[in-house]
Amino acid sequence: MPILTRLIPSPVVVDIRPGALADLASILADQRISHSGRLAVAVSGGSGARLRERVAPQLPGATWYEVGGGTLDDAVRLADEMKSGRYDAVVGLGGGKVIDCAKYAAARIGLPLVAVATNLSHDGICSPVSILDNDAGRGSYGVPTPIALLIDTDIIRETPVRFVRSGIGDAVSNISAVADWELANRVNGEKIDGLAAAMARQAGEAVLRHPGGCGDDAFLAVLAEGLVLSGIAMSIAGHTRPSSGACHEISHALDLLYPQRAASHGEQVGLGAAFAMHLRGDHEGSFLMAASLRRHGLPVLAEEIGFDVDEFVRAVEFAPETRPGRYTILEHLDLAPDRIRQAYADYTASLER
Repeated sequence: MPILTRLIPSPVVVDIRPGALADLASILADQRISHSGRLAVAVSGGSGARLRERVAPQLPGATWYEVGGGTLDDAVRLADEMKSGRYDAVVGLGGGKVIDCAKYAAARIGLPLVAVATNLSHDGICSPVSILDNDAGRGSYGVPTPIALLIDTDIIRETPVRFVRSGIGDAVSNISAVADWELANRVNGEKIDGLAAAMARQAGEAVLRHPGGCGDDAFLAVLAEGLVLSGIAMSIAGHTRPSSGACHEISHALDLLYPQRAASHGEQVGLGAAFAMHLRGDHEGSFLMAASLRRHGLPVLAEEIGFDVDEFVRAVEFAPETRPGRYTILEHLDLAPDRIRQAYADYTASLER
């Protein structure tokens, strides 16, 4: 009887701990990612630039490139600047925008990427996707998973707490996203990858139920691990389904309808997930999720991120248009604006119990 298995696209190194940044050079050498030290390092003008003084002595043969923003043009420009060098790998040092640009640039010039995340704002640190702004708004671009990922929790604790909170919202939203995937399977027969779904859901559950707070090393490690597992789950599935459902559709709608007023990605998807759980009829799950988000200082009502009820209703109505072909609780219910308004009123009242 044949034994069947599969290869899972994932980093060869995941190093999450206090002080991990000090071992970057040895990780690159020990894992044979770069023996020569010829590296292209993409760095932000903010947190990454401040860390350059600490990292540069470890990487004497590296060439440093500053990333101006998180647009497709920035990523293409970065790739064009890097392609003239003879590098072993690209290192993305900074927040989500820098790493997304570095992932895209590395893919464009055919080099592996080492992600050194300086905040935990979303699950893109280890995903096979780069989220980049373009002329039409914001696009998702498929890229290889990073070959190595390093997260120094000492650095994470130095960043503004809003970044950690955003990551919490993104991780917890997996629970709602997987529920939407399962709904699509029941209604439309959409295929589910059980391993990807299990990894994404357990990543969300671990963050949801951990008793620690944003400043605790133990909690930060669980959050970082959850975001990494979310990225790997997307790699396994070959798409973003494990981590993106109605929660992300609502967030994308807020981004598109109110581009100058949108809150952080994690705040929006966290709120979207709690509301989607309510729409799904899982009122206990919705209450538990909202309570966890509130405990960490995240919003659970539209008014808490600057949108009135009419604006939120419009966003929920528009949300399915942001991901044509994706089936979630929003497409399933196909609610008219007055029913969305009533559902939101019921959701608000349920949080007051």
